[in-house]
Amino acid sequence: MMDNKKTQIDPRILRTRKLLRDALIELIQEMDIQKISVNRLAERATINRVTFYLHYRDIPDMLEKMADDMIEDISMVLDQTSPNYKAGEKQDWTMMVRFLEHIAEHANFYKVILTSKRIPIFRDRLLVFLQDIIVARIEKRGSSFLAAGVQKDILVWYDSAALIGTIIAWLQNDMPYTPSFLVKQFALFHHERLDMTGD
Repeated sequence: MMDNKKTQIDPRILRTRKLLRDALIELIQEMDIQKISVNRLAERATINRVTFYLHYRDIPDMLEKMADDMIEDISMVLDQTSPNYKAGEKQDWTMMVRFLEHIAEHANFYKVILTSKRIPIFRDRLLVFLQDIIVARIEKRGSSFLAAGVQKDILVWYDSAALIGTIIAWLQNDMPYTPSFLVKQFALFHHERLDMTGD
């Protein structure tokens, strides 16, 4: 059974961190990240400035920990694999739907950190996370692209960048498609690309 460290943290701590995170997201929409002070953030979060320092060293440390939490949350979502699915392509698409549903549920957060006010740490951390997943998938089941002569690193760069680019565009356009529909489109594109390598 997976260890969920968040369930072991005092609910008051989680509540304070959520207040700070929500306040930071609001402020990022109003001003440049470099202009946000701890005082202003604490005031927006309706907490004492001293309380901020019980959780974070400074705002860069807070961003680092928020990025860690983001990856942990996504990992937990992806780990909720149904026992009815065997490892394979169908499971990959199911996990992708779950991933996009998670982003849709927290759309304001992801829209701010990935689109309107791009803060590199979040996009970079997500890119590395997706690259690791793609590498693991390729190593587990191979790829027709590798068989066709595409270099593994180029394939990983391309797929991870395309995925993040699509997610960003989806958020910027206010998610006009459901996660399920978007994944069906990914699957169609995936098969079309596979067919193109069959010559």
